[in-house]
Amino acid sequence: MEPVIIIPAYNEEKVIANVLKELQKQNYHNLIVVDDGSKDNTAKIAESLKVKVIRHPINRGQGAALKTGIDYALEQGNDILVTFDADGQFKVEEIKAMIEPIQKKEVDVTLGSRFLGKTVNMPFLKKVTLKGGVAFTYLFSRIKLSDTHNGFKAFSKEAAAKLELRQDRMAHASEMIDEINKKKIKYKEVPVTVIYTDYTKEKGQSITNSARIVFHLLMKKVAK
Repeated sequence: MEPVIIIPAYNEEKVIANVLKELQKQNYHNLIVVDDGSKDNTAKIAESLKVKVIRHPINRGQGAALKTGIDYALEQGNDILVTFDADGQFKVEEIKAMIEPIQKKEVDVTLGSRFLGKTVNMPFLKKVTLKGGVAFTYLFSRIKLSDTHNGFKAFSKEAAAKLELRQDRMAHASEMIDEINKKKIKYKEVPVTVIYTDYTKEKGQSITNSARIVFHLLMKKVAK
């Protein structure tokens, strides 16, 4: 049972070819790149590698790109959906471990955890921010996870169909965990590797923007 790999991408022309070629080399050919209004050649490069590309005419955010990819994958009848970043931070070899618990019907969702697995060259401030996200999630959602903002996830089609995602931008990560908890979807964390390069550090989420997301989510919780 080959999974579909959903790859949200925004201005990733420098690395997208390497990511897609590595996936294809490992015999993953059911690939969907959601180009989120890139201003570079991300979409053209992906199309040149015979990959399905869905384009957003404007940049809407990673949450919106994931929803587009998930909706399309479900329409096509895929049984297992994997979300995978376009920047080369994840290891293709670890997809097998992510989907195995779903194939065995042990759970319906697997969540990648760099803190159960391994990080390479992770900046200290990034670690502090991510640990803050873990504490925030437990405090307001009562879900105990080791890594709450990891884009490496896998879903059964039944679980993916239950998710109601409305956050277009980075707040989608917390929203997705809330949905898993709210819908009582069975999940487990799986150790994964996250590799930080100069490229990914430059493109990564700023501390200021992370704080803005936390504030937005906090206001949403208080308003309920």
